[in-house]
Amino acid sequence: MKRTMQLTLVSLLAFFMTLGTALPAFASDGSNADTDVINEKLGVPIVVYGGSLTADQKEQVRQQLDIKDPANTKEYTVTGQDIQKYINGDPSSRMFSSAKITRQDKGKGININIVTPDNITEVTSEMYANAMLTAGVEDANVDVSSPVKVTGHSALTGIYKAYDAAGADLNKDRMELANEELDVTTDLAKKDGMNSEKATQLMTDIKKEIADKKPATREDVEQIVNDQVNKLEISLSDKDRQLLIDLFDKMRNLNIDFSKVKTQLNDLTGKLKDKMDELGIDQGFWEKVVAFFKSFFQAIVDFFKGLFG
Repeated sequence: MKRTMQLTLVSLLAFFMTLGTALPAFASDGSNADTDVINEKLGVPIVVYGGSLTADQKEQVRQQLDIKDPANTKEYTVTGQDIQKYINGDPSSRMFSSAKITRQDKGKGININIVTPDNITEVTSEMYANAMLTAGVEDANVDVSSPVKVTGHSALTGIYKAYDAAGADLNKDRMELANEELDVTTDLAKKDGMNSEKATQLMTDIKKEIADKKPATREDVEQIVNDQVNKLEISLSDKDRQLLIDLFDKMRNLNIDFSKVKTQLNDLTGKLKDKMDELGIDQGFWEKVVAFFKSFFQAIVDFFKGLFG
């Protein structure tokens, strides 16, 4: 009888282990578009390759970005000169991260898909989206990739070049400010008690408050920054708070109207909350999972106690 009970327990465990492996895996909602279909209204996707890529690496990026026929895209190369032109960066910079930009109808929002997340080490999809909104880029699907480990900053310059090539009128001051925002966000993400999600949520929430309150003075900006830092219970040094105040006061002086993209900011907030849940930052879900399995196995124990007791 004891031997039978052991075999039954083993069979049950094997069944549930098999069930677990058979469940479907959930992937991120990527923006990779089919380049075989030509959009006659908005044009073909624009692909911008990092200027430091070798020929073999460039072909690898094509595969990563799912470009089956390069003839169905417009291809450009982003160089150190472009970094200097668009964001006053270092013209000697080496550039590997690349991007495919597929323009969308108005109101579709910005969707970022980092195809090689292991190789884009600092800039997250939400950071790209936030910076693009600051620069004035809206309504696009963007795929980012790199064949080697990089921070990911050069892809943003590539996105600007793509829009410039498409005839979009992007303001250089806004592009430089968006790059500064990206630098501040990635730096904050490295601070003690911070991560990429918290840093991006802070930036997004400040923008939403600016859209609502339309600050008229630097003091108003400072109040909004301090309120959001305290609301999220983030501990920042006076120096880091000052960096945020300086950044968003520049946005105020450029008269960036975030109310026009508030829907996209709200969408970004939702995506951030989803990612934080996935990463376990919200512990409530995992507590429910643990409670479920405790209850489940206790039910098995009670069943066998009643059967053989």
